[in-house]
Amino acid sequence: MLHNFNFLFQNIEVLNISWTHGLLDMGYSFFSILLETCITPFFMFLILLWVFGNLFSFIIVNFKKENWFETLKAVNFWNSTLLFFIFFYYYLFFFNNDYRQCYQINLHGFWTQNVFCIDGLAMCFLLLTTFIFSLCFWQIRQMPNYNKFAAFLKFTQFGVMLTFLVTDLVSFYIFFESVLIPMYILIGVWGSRSRKIKAAYYLFLYTLFGSLFLLFGIIYLNVIYGTTYIPLLSEKAAFSITEQLFLWVCFFIPFAVKIPMYPFHIWLPEAHVEAPTIGSVILASLLLKLGGYGFLRITLPLFPYANVYFGPYIQWLAVIGVIHASIVSIRQMDLKRVIAYASIAHMNLVVLGTFAPANVSGYDGALYLMIAHGIVSAGLFFAIGFIYDRTHSRIIWYYGGIVKRMPRFVFFFLMLTLANMSFPGTSNFVGEFMIFVSLVLSNFQVLIFASAGIVLSAVYSVWLFNRVCFGTFKNKYFNISFCTDLTRTETICLFLLVLCMLFLGVKSYFVIQFTYPVILK
Repeated sequence: MLHNFNFLFQNIEVLNISWTHGLLDMGYSFFSILLETCITPFFMFLILLWVFGNLFSFIIVNFKKENWFETLKAVNFWNSTLLFFIFFYYYLFFFNNDYRQCYQINLHGFWTQNVFCIDGLAMCFLLLTTFIFSLCFWQIRQMPNYNKFAAFLKFTQFGVMLTFLVTDLVSFYIFFESVLIPMYILIGVWGSRSRKIKAAYYLFLYTLFGSLFLLFGIIYLNVIYGTTYIPLLSEKAAFSITEQLFLWVCFFIPFAVKIPMYPFHIWLPEAHVEAPTIGSVILASLLLKLGGYGFLRITLPLFPYANVYFGPYIQWLAVIGVIHASIVSIRQMDLKRVIAYASIAHMNLVVLGTFAPANVSGYDGALYLMIAHGIVSAGLFFAIGFIYDRTHSRIIWYYGGIVKRMPRFVFFFLMLTLANMSFPGTSNFVGEFMIFVSLVLSNFQVLIFASAGIVLSAVYSVWLFNRVCFGTFKNKYFNISFCTDLTRTETICLFLLVLCMLFLGVKSYFVIQFTYPVILK
């Protein structure tokens, strides 16, 4: 089975698909390759089940059979879960052959050369994407227009995964921007409060503004150098110093907005607070990572001189973002806003590691912290959503003493809080440790100020946990004594996230062995 699986991905070089023959030729070519490589019936079954599972979900919605909600929910969950297991199998066995190689499928005859490349960098984010979306589909509550909500989630998953796969700038821009449409609708339609329209506009306008610079840079590269293929540009294009500085700014702004960096962060707290729980999980775990992925995949290899030139300024800007977001987080009264500003602080630490000059430890630390933050932030937003379903309030001052009624919830919330403050043994600690090691070697002055983020993260994390879990009941706001502890599905959801967090905290080599050679190259 392993031999056949390797043969499939190593020998798929080019699928020549003419535009005149359309999608039928593309489907025929793909499935003929699958059959010719003699994939085992089980693996073929997984692929076909995921493809036809989406068609089955539409049939369920149209015919409205009995218990259609539970059936549709199960189909959506298992579709995403099967994708996760397929990528996980590929990650464990296929990548052991050559860490540096990029296994790709070329599709010619469309508007550009589409190259879907899977290397160690992309695979980490693909695993994170499928894992988080599986939990999201599993934890969706019954709601009005669930079928439309699930459809927009699938569209978001499709856009995020293809953004991590493509190595052509035109395709990257299309999928990078396609994620904005479903998230705008998810927040604007299924948001929790009256300010959801304002939050949706913030998300749309900030992201669209930054993407205009990205589009201009891509057009310039295509006109001047005749290609938008990233590996070809990094190897063949001879950018002048002025071109590097100009193009670096064009690519930096959209990624800085998406991460987000200070002062482009205003849209994130509003979007988090107004989004439904699932929307907040996807936003923090995956969409913020598109900016960091853009830095690692595009900015660093294409514009090395500009990275060194602007690096010190960006590092100081990131330090301001870490300290500012941490201090503002302490002053918040909404549970989601605290985690939202904490996410800004952690992602600015990612920027610190990314722009550590010529330091592989910083790049690895930035990537590792993005993966770790994706898991921990998902757990925190899930936990806040679970308690909001019971109390219908996120005001911190209304809470207190819930450890007496919800001990399981408090245990998982404690573990996620420790990870959020980068406690040793957690996944966040590994990423931040590598980032600070890179700062010791590159910019010790920045390290001194960035260390304040460690202290401040402990302050707002411990303060939030103590204020919510301990103390006395405040029954004048809501009768918390009637709150029940986590259900079985909620417990399993948080358990899986905490388990991944602890595993990556003690087995960091599991990720670094695949990403280090790619980043080194």
